[in-house]
Amino acid sequence: MRILHLLASPFWSGPAENVALLALAQRQAGHEVAVALDRRRTKVDAEEPAVPRFEALGLLDSGGLELSVKSPPWTVLGDMRRLRSRTLDVVHAHFTHDHLIARWARPRGAVLVRSIHAPRSLRSSLPKADAYTVPAATEVSRLEGKKVRVLPPLVDPRFKPAESREKLRSELGLKGAPLIGMVSTFQASRRHALGVAAFEQLRRTRSDARLVLVGDGALLEQVRQQVRERNVQEQVTFAGYQQGESFVRWLQALDEVWILGLGNDWSGRAAAQARACGVRVVAVREGALPALADVQVEQPTPEAVVAASLSQDRARVEHPSNQKIAEEVLALYQQVRSAG
Repeated sequence: MRILHLLASPFWSGPAENVALLALAQRQAGHEVAVALDRRRTKVDAEEPAVPRFEALGLLDSGGLELSVKSPPWTVLGDMRRLRSRTLDVVHAHFTHDHLIARWARPRGAVLVRSIHAPRSLRSSLPKADAYTVPAATEVSRLEGKKVRVLPPLVDPRFKPAESREKLRSELGLKGAPLIGMVSTFQASRRHALGVAAFEQLRRTRSDARLVLVGDGALLEQVRQQVRERNVQEQVTFAGYQQGESFVRWLQALDEVWILGLGNDWSGRAAAQARACGVRVVAVREGALPALADVQVEQPTPEAVVAASLSQDRARVEHPSNQKIAEEVLALYQQVRSAG
């Protein structure tokens, strides 16, 4: 099949990595796959740009689509003309902007599939598509009567247990047990304030515990201030934004990761990455996290987080391989194509 993914974002964040891994697995299954990105917003100082990543993977579409929410109307019309002229079997849209363009400029004979990455996209104005994917089973019922599949997070093969966690911790300058991490952008939805408050309480029972905060974002300085106010600055490491192999190493070094909220991708990808590294996952009940957590936080309170962390629960969940996930999505494509 000739498959084109539309992702109107210039950032290597949110669902971008998941889209890249899905496209790679589809290509490995023998299909012709490309990904069109936002080519207008070239300056993305606050985040890592996506174009170089997709280009390095050989997935970057060269069909001339600008695909940006910042495009003027005449450029959007140009994108529609270009898309309509393509020869494709599947157009897989990932954001609303993509979906609107594909809805009205679908190439002749192509089917349109839309991936919902966050529940806010499931509203009455959702454009029509032949099929949909959602990030968690809890969202399936909201698309009653439509062809729907759950699209789990895909995991890069680099995420695996460290050969020597102790050696890795020594190289990173990390001490303490348990070594707990939060790995996300510093924004309100990720609940770093809750994590710091819970960590302060946890240390009353586990005095050797240490907290590692990986990431950056708008609330970074606010969280730093909270750490100082709670007098735990000697036990908290701010690792900064990490990417590629460096991010894998920081994750591998942890005993446990706390995922206390989700951003614009509800697939729970960080939880799946952590589990692949042999790291215990403590998570709230959001998105796909319940299916990926070793233990769930019953309520978003410091006491509930501490109770979950102190429990001995460890789930035995086998996450599907990237190829298995790709096969499920390809089967959905075939189903809607066969339906005409």
